[in-house]
Amino acid sequence: MTPIYTDGACRGNPGPGGWAWAASRERYASGAERHTTNQRMELRAVLEALRANPDGDLEIVSDSSYVVKCFNDQWYVGWRRRGWKNSQGQPVANRDIWEPLFDLTLRGDRSVVFTWVKGHSGDPMNELVDALATAAADRQRGEDA
Repeated sequence: MTPIYTDGACRGNPGPGGWAWAASRERYASGAERHTTNQRMELRAVLEALRANPDGDLEIVSDSSYVVKCFNDQWYVGWRRRGWKNSQGQPVANRDIWEPLFDLTLRGDRSVVFTWVKGHSGDPMNELVDALATAAADRQRGEDA
């Protein structure tokens, strides 16, 4: 199982944001959006990691409990059953990213597991994706200045 670290960053929430994933120090990607939220960037990082790594079993390692708990606690089961409403009856936020993310993780032809890692705790790969996502967000902020 290949571990892939993911992270999202946002300068202001909402504001300029960045996302990143890394399988190693040599194999990674990052990107940005001009006006977004931290949660959207966390999700986008995972989505882009899955798109770039379409084959084989993966372990997504994230410091986002929003992402990890959705999969490990199967929030998506209730969301789908309730017609994309959360437990409070409100529309699920970020559905436009969750749906393709579920398509890539729940399709059944490979295993995708989610592991939470404490952010800013010295994990070298988590620090790498944090730096990449933050740099991407900062580039967006620089363009707005």
